[in-house]
Amino acid sequence: MFTPQGPTVRELAAQALSSVEHGYDLLAPKFDHTPFRTPGAILDAVAAVLDGLGPFDRGLDLCCGTGAGLDVLAAVCRKNVTGIDISAGMLDVAARAHPEATLLRADARALPLRAAFDLAVSFGAFGHFLPRERPNLFAQAHAALRPGGRFAFPVVAPARPGSPGHLALLGFDAAMRVRNALWRPPFVMYYRGFRLGNVRRDLVAAGFGVELYALEELGRRPDGSPRARLVVATK
Repeated sequence: MFTPQGPTVRELAAQALSSVEHGYDLLAPKFDHTPFRTPGAILDAVAAVLDGLGPFDRGLDLCCGTGAGLDVLAAVCRKNVTGIDISAGMLDVAARAHPEATLLRADARALPLRAAFDLAVSFGAFGHFLPRERPNLFAQAHAALRPGGRFAFPVVAPARPGSPGHLALLGFDAAMRVRNALWRPPFVMYYRGFRLGNVRRDLVAAGFGVELYALEELGRRPDGSPRARLVVATK
């Protein structure tokens, strides 16, 4: 799973026993050498769809991490792009890779920006928010956009019940719940709670209109459904 340049088992254990913020500060220097970074195939597929929906002027990457989503914004936005993350360590790495971007340390649940962006994106971050936090998170994204602005993020189709991928996610979620029951501070990362039906409901409640676009470059499942979709929520 990890390249030789990636974190050691001891480094991963230290991260897992930290808070989300401090854990990513520790992981930041080696994050791009882990499977946690959003794959290039997903980034390219999202950029292709957004390119057809633009043009956009100003872009915002929520929970930008080391800046993978900033590349997508730079490809589809005509003006400046901004990244926001709670981890100073991740922002330091992003700043070196994206000197042209504006980077802000902030909590996505309390954004300091209002009605400033035409497009907001997020990649791989929603598992760090509990389901009860999602309505406020989406309300913050809504407030950061100009009228007609779009909030876009990919959603991968869930693994079939009983498949190796499904069992792996069950095991991971169970391990996280045990860890958080026994250790403080908590480390929130529960990806099974991000279900498309509930997400769509919360987006509508926040004031968005919602459309789904198949990410065709990522293929389709045996039943013909897309392996991944892009959620595009319009203010």
